[in-house]
Amino acid sequence: MRGRLRVEVPADSLFGPENMPYGVFAPPDGEFRVGCRLGDTVLDLAALLDDSTFARADLNAFLAQGAARWGEVRSRLRELADTALPVDALHPLPTVRMALPVRIGDYVDFYASIDHATHLGMLFRPDSAPLLPNWRHLPVGYHGRAGTVIVSDTPVIRPNGQRRTSSGTPIFGPSERVDIEAELGFVIGTASTLGLPVTVDEFPDYVFGVALVNDWSARDIQAWEYQPLGPFLGKSFATSISAWITPLAALAEARVPLPTQDPEPLPYLRGDANHGLDIDLTVTWNGEVVTRPPYSRMYWSPAQMLAHLTANGASIRPGDLYASGTISGPERSQSGSFIELSWGGTEPVTVSGAQRTFLADDDEVTITATAPGTEGRRIGLGAVTGRLLRAHTD
Repeated sequence: MRGRLRVEVPADSLFGPENMPYGVFAPPDGEFRVGCRLGDTVLDLAALLDDSTFARADLNAFLAQGAARWGEVRSRLRELADTALPVDALHPLPTVRMALPVRIGDYVDFYASIDHATHLGMLFRPDSAPLLPNWRHLPVGYHGRAGTVIVSDTPVIRPNGQRRTSSGTPIFGPSERVDIEAELGFVIGTASTLGLPVTVDEFPDYVFGVALVNDWSARDIQAWEYQPLGPFLGKSFATSISAWITPLAALAEARVPLPTQDPEPLPYLRGDANHGLDIDLTVTWNGEVVTRPPYSRMYWSPAQMLAHLTANGASIRPGDLYASGTISGPERSQSGSFIELSWGGTEPVTVSGAQRTFLADDDEVTITATAPGTEGRRIGLGAVTGRLLRAHTD
């Protein structure tokens, strides 16, 4: 008989049985497969549940099974968390390797924070209204590059590109204004039918869970190229996501009303107002906490983003990812990007004793988050970490 062991989870753990996020891991000298985190232990779901759906290197097959199956598996895992489990299905977190948790077909990035949009409008259009006329009427977004979404702890290479010089002419070379964007990503589970929109209140039927996102940005490349078609090379070089996906069900106690939306959105963007989320993020720069963005202030909900994404009949597939856009609050200390924190590079901040505006080579940024959990204590959304390496100059 195989040995069995009960996983001991400290009372103050952010990863108790009410959380249990999913990821893709490999034990030493083993193959990648789907796991679930309980405390500081990774549960091998293929071994624990005797289900080949989890014996693969991405979550897509499980996501495609739909909301009823997600609920069944979650209920079973919560039951098992209170029992002694087979030792060969348990792996200490520090001993495993983590991979991108989903195979991403499409990636969309939104611009849903009214504070972030206002701040950037003030920086980029100081003589005009901060918000463009369409901003309060629809969740503004763009299609990103799915092929450069990378898992946490993957290094990011400083991008090369065209940027404008003080003379007005462009040069090609490494970006001098590499930035971060602290965001929340939403992972699609159930596919939709081409031509049929998803409604606001169908959001829980289609979205499996959330992941932390850092949408790295080269602000000087972006500023030169984005008119008239929007983000391109200034955004597409890397987007980091956390290794763990928190099930939407674990965030039931984090649901809060949206801020007042004025004017009232068009009918296809209306629905349950409690699709906001009370999630607190923390951004550390070289180990030093520099900002604490609050997701609860986001103007557009993830349900409205999904409804708008599919409003023209565009379909979604298991593993697709869409992100909230930069999460910022009204205060400088709540900035979700360093362009806000340093006010466009004009007001340096002190990091590790040095005056800084944008990222230097070898800088490391980590984004973490917590939310109210269903057992009266907070749960963690993992972490997304990236280190910026010097540009390729050959």
